[in-house]
Amino acid sequence: MSRYDLTKTVLRQGVWQGVLTAKEGADTPQISVTHEGKEVTDITLEAEGSEGRWHISFPVPAEAIADGVQTLVITEKASGALLGHVTLIADEALGDDIRAEMDLLRAELDMLKRAFRRHCRETE
Repeated sequence: MSRYDLTKTVLRQGVWQGVLTAKEGADTPQISVTHEGKEVTDITLEAEGSEGRWHISFPVPAEAIADGVQTLVITEKASGALLGHVTLIADEALGDDIRAEMDLLRAELDMLKRAFRRHCRETE
């Protein structure tokens, strides 16, 4: 169980940003971000105005911008506790999901049309 809560604020121009809040008087955390087992560099952790809050940001590595589903995992180094994750979905994986969802919606609509027509015929 982590002693911190992570809240995403924005992903803009390839830089992920969030706010890390200590649940109870915790020291400055050591954060690790990994993609496919490789550690992401250039993680910035800056204290915010209030005690126990930090602004965290890191650039999304170029390797994570690829076809399919890519996940970056954000953890606390000391405990290994999962703080959050960033999921990127691109190109064909996204297209297949949307096409499959549209096919399912069309099939359900056709089923409803047949049931409605049958109902109308039976109640005349």
